This record gives sequence, structure tokens and C-alpha cells, in this order.
Amino acid sequence: MAIWISRSRRIFNHFVQRACPLSLLHPRGSRPFSYFESKQQEPQCYHEEEFHCHVDIKHDENQAMDFPGGKIPFVSQMKFIPESSEIRLACYRVLDNNGSPIPGSVFEQVRRDLAVKMYSTMVTLQIMDNIFDEAKKRGRLSFYMTSVGEEVINIASAAALTTNDIVLPQYREPGVLLWRGFTLQEFTSQLLGNKGDSGKGRQMPIHYGSNKLNYFTVSSPIATQLPQAVGPAYALKMDKKEACVVTYFGDGTTSEGDFHAALNFAAVLEAPIIFLCRNNGWAISTPVVEQFRSDGIAIKGQAYGVRSIRVDGTDALAVYSAIHAARKMAIKEQRPIIVEAIAYRVSDHASSHDATQYRSREESEYWRRRCSVARFRKWIQKNGWWSDEEELEFRGNTKEQVLQALEKAEETEKPPLADLFTDVYDQIPLHLQEQERYIRDAINKRPNEYPNNIPL
Repeated sequence: MAIWISRSRRIFNHFVQRACPLSLLHPRGSRPFSYFESKQQEPQCYHEEEFHCHVDIKHDENQAMDFPGGKIPFVSQMKFIPESSEIRLACYRVLDNNGSPIPGSVFEQVRRDLAVKMYSTMVTLQIMDNIFDEAKKRGRLSFYMTSVGEEVINIASAAALTTNDIVLPQYREPGVLLWRGFTLQEFTSQLLGNKGDSGKGRQMPIHYGSNKLNYFTVSSPIATQLPQAVGPAYALKMDKKEACVVTYFGDGTTSEGDFHAALNFAAVLEAPIIFLCRNNGWAISTPVVEQFRSDGIAIKGQAYGVRSIRVDGTDALAVYSAIHAARKMAIKEQRPIIVEAIAYRVSDHASSHDATQYRSREESEYWRRRCSVARFRKWIQKNGWWSDEEELEFRGNTKEQVLQALEKAEETEKPPLADLFTDVYDQIPLHLQEQERYIRDAINKRPNEYPNNIPL
């Protein structure tokens, strides 16, 4: 056995010296492990029964170690990396609280038609939230989640993307779909699960999705979309597409293992993907100070070799500029990017939660008064692109359109019962056939207990 191991080691050492295959793993020209190459000309001493390697240590090897990943310098003083910096990571901002550009700020210029579309879409999202949230309280919807406080992140990020870019959302990004052309009728059809819903009523409300708009269907489990998003990003890379993937998530998501796996996965594969974190201060009822000890989310990227930026999520120009730049880098340089958008969650987590149980009304009202949509409105009005008259007319018309869409969705028939069992298997298996028979038998026995707008 000892002879076999000795010979195996000699063969492996000879192969590595001659071929140096490790260099092939780093096409960017960064060879992290040059130790074998640097020793090729040095004398080696082998014995039949055991393996010995006598190497003279050069002076520079007392200063640094050649190791996979690059040279690591030595120091003679023991020093631990601090757990955090005394100075917090800065937050990129363009507009001040009065909607005026900060002197010296650098940002992507936004033309008039784009700015007006961004603002009007933010207003539409606000109106949708108000009406649908009220509909939930009146029992017309079973569930809803608003985006109050985070409207700018939705719309400004969507405006900086193209429809070829693939979106894997969490559950607070309806504005991205709205920007891409998802209609009010499509929103209400999904919320009510009628025949107009592309998901055939099989998803919870607000779990939107659209193949034609490159928007993956929302999934309830936290963080599952992150490692999944790296897959299509790598596919875009292999196909040499001029597009990237954007995946959205909240600050609480970073406590899940999927977040860390996704970052490492994307960094190693050098995938064109933007990880857009909505740091809204609360993971349901858990504040960020109890969620992690790091300085937010952007700083986490450095540990995984991912370029990152922190941006004011209530500043439309800052978000638009950051995502515009991140997209360009992700595609051109084929790399992942983290964008941490800071924006307080003004609303309850969802319609089934009461935020006053874990935070004061004064706190949420403070942030409500700092409305990010109103701030962007000030900027476009200062440019002469919007007026109070246009505001009043637009809000009135949009409110009417949303109400009409909701009423029509309520009147629309539900998908047939059989749709509960289709679209998964080519041939419906026996256990699903049994479940369908069980449901139909139950309905036949007590027909008055089941909705009459579901075709049987």
C-alpha cells in the first residue's frame, strides 16, 4: 500500500508540473495558484518507498504565501478583522427631501416622457394598493400586500431594465409588472382567481406571474427565488444574450441559507444577475437590528466577491441610476451585483398583520410623511413636466379604472374544477383522479355549501 501511494503521488506531481491544469480554471488571467509552476526547475528528490520533496524557501516566501486565490501576505502581529466598521456604508442619493438634485450629484439623465411615465405608474400603484387593501378589509379579497413606502424601488428599477431582462420577484414587486404592461384586469383576475387568471386560480392573491413579460410567478417561501435566479442568468451568459436577471428580496431573506448559496453560486459562475434587496427595516415583525449584526446587506457582497452598492430607495433618480449602472456592469463584465435599496416599509407586512403590535404608529407615520412618490413629483413639477391639474385628473381616472377592473373580475366566472388537476402531469395519475372523485362526491352531497360560479 505504501509503495502504491508513493508512486501515485509521484505521478500526480509530475502531471501537475507538466500540464498545470489549474491555470485553465481562471480565464480572466488571474492564476491563483502558481506554486507548482514556480518549482518546476528546482531539484526534486524521490525514493522508492516514500515520497520526499526538498525545497529551499526563498526570502519572498517569508513575506507571502502562494495559495489558491492569490498571494496572501504574512504579518508578524496578530490582528483580527473587526466585526464591523465604525463608519456605516454610505448611501447613494440624488434628490433631497424637497425634490431638488443635490449639488454635485452624479446620475443618469431622465428625459421628460420617461419621468412622467415613472411618476404616473407610481401613482397607479398607490391607487391599486389603496383600493385592493380596502377591498380585503371589506371581504372582497382574501389576502393582499401593499407596497407603501417602496413604490419607488418597484418603478424606478423596472424603468432601468428592458423587457428582455428576466425578473424573479419576491411578493412586493407588482410595480415591476405594472411597468412592463400587466393590465389592471390581469391584476384583479389574479387577485380573485377567475378565468382571466393565467394561473387558473391556483395561487394565493398577489402571487402574480407572466411568461410574456419575463416575470417569474411569485413563490411564498422566503429566498427560494435567489439560487433559482442564478440558473437563467448563467443561461443568458452561455447564450451571449444582451440581458441580465434581476431578483428582488427583503432584508429578512438574507438570514436564509439560499441567500448565501446564491451569492456564492453567482460569483463563481460570474453570472449577469442583479440581487436587489429592499431593506425596509422589518422582516415581518423582526427589526433589522435583530435580524443581523452586519451593516445592512450591501456589505455582505464583499465576502463573496460580489460588487455592491447601497442606494436611497426613496429616491427615484438614485434607484434608476444605480440599476442602470448595475445592469450595464452585469452584462458587459459578466458579473453579479448587489443593490441594497433603503426604504422603510410604511404599511403592515400584509393584510393579515397588525404592525402596531411591534412598532409605534408615530414611527410609521413619520415615514409616511416622507412619501417618496411625492418627492419625485416635486422634481418633475420643478422641471415643468407635471401640474396639479394633471395630478387631479390622472388620479380620478385611474381610480375609476381600478374600480371597474375589480368589479368586472368579481363578475367573471371561476376556472372549471378540473383545472385543479391539470398542467402538472401528461397523464393524470391515479391519486389525483381519486382526489377529483372525492371532491365531486362531496359537492354532490352538499351542493349548497360550494360556490355556484365554479363550473363543474
